[in-house]
Amino acid sequence: MRLLMVEDNEDLGEAIASRLSAGGHSVEWVMNGQQALRYLDMDHWDVLLLDIMLPDQDGFSILRHLRRQTPSLPVLVMTARSEIEDRVSMLDLGADDYLVKPFDLRELEARLRALMRRPATTQAEIWQLGHVSIDIAARRINCRDQTVEFGQREFCLLELLLSRTGQVVTKERLMMQLFNFDEDSSPNAVELHVSRLRRKLSDIAIRIDTVRGTGYMASLGDAS
Repeated sequence: MRLLMVEDNEDLGEAIASRLSAGGHSVEWVMNGQQALRYLDMDHWDVLLLDIMLPDQDGFSILRHLRRQTPSLPVLVMTARSEIEDRVSMLDLGADDYLVKPFDLRELEARLRALMRRPATTQAEIWQLGHVSIDIAARRINCRDQTVEFGQREFCLLELLLSRTGQVVTKERLMMQLFNFDEDSSPNAVELHVSRLRRKLSDIAIRIDTVRGTGYMASLGDAS
């Protein structure tokens, strides 16, 4: 994932950035609201990690700005405020989830994986990739007169690969986004799910190639 983190506590910011970078994510870390707004306006992000108590403005104003400009960007709030009124305000303003400080970094990683599995409210229900139609809500693919339905984890894997068609997706990234931190996960588990996915796609013009030592790459075949 490509993450923008807004956190003014240096120790916590360094710990989060180090942990998420080690997990294969790209993390851009800023320490105040003005920097956050500038980075939000000038680039694309997969998730915003947002502290509420910032030196120049609070996270509430950033949330208001963000939801006017980019309503679909997932936002995970990190806050020391534990009062129910504050938590309700965060969610009402458009936060997708929150963690109350202090928190375990493993829980942060699990919450991020859950956010990335969650369809955005503005996401189109149907993807059209060439001659392949992907029904997000029904977890179903249509290609010409062929239809294939998938289980939840199979479809999550398919989404991850097809959202980066023609690009290599590492096994480590797939492990992080397919499994919660308290589940058994391994490269072998990913290989098993890929094998099952390939069998289901045998009559569909979607290829999943193994990139030895790295991961997998999905590509669309010619229409027939």
